[in-house]
Amino acid sequence: MKQQILITFGVVAFIAIVLWQYKPAPITTSESLVVDSTYQNLSALEFDQQITDDVFLLDVHIPEQTHIIGTDAFISFDKIEENADRLPEDKNVKILVYCRSGNMSEIASETLLSLGYTNVNNLIGGKNAYDQYLLEIQKQGELTITPDNQDLGTVIYGDVPEAKFTIENGTNRVVNLTRVSTSCGCTKAFPAKEELNPGESITMKVTFDPAVHGDATDVGVLTRTIYVETDHPDFEKFENTITANVIRQ
Repeated sequence: MKQQILITFGVVAFIAIVLWQYKPAPITTSESLVVDSTYQNLSALEFDQQITDDVFLLDVHIPEQTHIIGTDAFISFDKIEENADRLPEDKNVKILVYCRSGNMSEIASETLLSLGYTNVNNLIGGKNAYDQYLLEIQKQGELTITPDNQDLGTVIYGDVPEAKFTIENGTNRVVNLTRVSTSCGCTKAFPAKEELNPGESITMKVTFDPAVHGDATDVGVLTRTIYVETDHPDFEKFENTITANVIRQ
């Protein structure tokens, strides 16, 4: 009997040792599964483009400064947590954060992430950079093609008169003419060059040949359109015209 008890005890002990050696490791969170939530840094241009009605614009500079137009709230960068009730309830709403120079907004952005917000965007350089961006826009000037219409007066059928337009780049960037076309084969446009440096102006010559079709379609008072397209986002398309009273002799 003792021998059976000893054998049984030995088997149980052996099983216990085996189970202890192969016990499963505690469940831990793999580092690869941890999402590293970060905020986005935006330039003044990118920041400005994202200011829409569906975002939350937050000024965190202290002392309080003149706010960017459309600002939804002013909360000091070090008082974000205790003013959480003034923040959007929706944790996924886009939040645009700014201060004066960018330092306070970086701290505030980190705090917003810790509160569970998932779409936090920080203005690089703060309101100083944004004000400079707006100033540059005001200084930018315009890209123009003048005059709007060139009147060729009376044109004898068979003659090929020319009109001249001035393309002036008053902006602060290089502008390329990406496409130049006309409304009719009787009209052709020839810009002096296709790339204009800031402050540069060129001449665009336009020829008009009413006899090109060989019929009477280009007789009488006529208007033809010149189309110019550029790579400048604010001055993408132009339409200028020439007019003429074409007569046969």
